[in-house]
Amino acid sequence: MLTDDVIILRAPEPADVDAMYLIENDPSLWNDGVTYAPLSRKQLWDYVNSYDGNIFAVGQLRLVVTMAGDGAVAGFIDLYDYDRVNRRAYVGITIAAGYRGKGVGHRALAVLCEYCSGQLGMRQLAAVIRADNLSCRHLFEHQGFEATGHFPAWIRRGDQWVDALHYQFFFNK
Repeated sequence: MLTDDVIILRAPEPADVDAMYLIENDPSLWNDGVTYAPLSRKQLWDYVNSYDGNIFAVGQLRLVVTMAGDGAVAGFIDLYDYDRVNRRAYVGITIAAGYRGKGVGHRALAVLCEYCSGQLGMRQLAAVIRADNLSCRHLFEHQGFEATGHFPAWIRRGDQWVDALHYQFFFNK
């Protein structure tokens, strides 16, 4: 089990559709991802029911961040654009509003990094983060990610464009 005794990372279950629905349909989070329109419960239900957690086959892995004590869904953490040859992937994380600022994201990222290094034998992880998203930058920097690139005007926010930073974390550097 992927856990640190406070949080657990696990595969999505049909019971997670309502939590996914709330997070995926929060317009305030759309600037940090690739979603720009609401998703239906049916779309999310279909996704969960056809979910293939084999990162080697599909190139991505979605994990649900749950609280170990009560099983409450605290967010989601994803690996995507997995490159099997170069043993790297990108990380995306979304923590539900009620769990932000409580160390849940830090714990989830730490558990994920340990899994990626130990189980998957990955060499590195990366993330693209809006330059003005200071809490997310702090989260990744706290885990040891370093800013290695700058993407000017990379993300559209309404009629404005904001910069993004590329972060990398190397295992066994």
